[in-house]
Amino acid sequence: MLGRTTQTMTVSLPPEIMKEVERRARIERKSKSQLFRDMFTVYEEMQRERRWQNARQAGRRAFKRLNITSEEELDRILHEVRGE
Repeated sequence: MLGRTTQTMTVSLPPEIMKEVERRARIERKSKSQLFRDMFTVYEEMQRERRWQNARQAGRRAFKRLNITSEEELDRILHEVRGE
């Protein structure tokens, strides 16, 4: 006998949001569960992009702090640090 491949989660939503969820599920011909899974996937993508933006900002701050003005200069520094 196979076990469940999903688990149930209960979520409380204000009535107006619930109506919108039901409407969108109907329009897209998806279950509310599938709509939530799709929304969660989009949320994860947004979080991943936010982390990349934060990393790029940190890199720009480090470049400025270390007075690195080009990718070539960064490559030179990395090779020095690595002993190459």
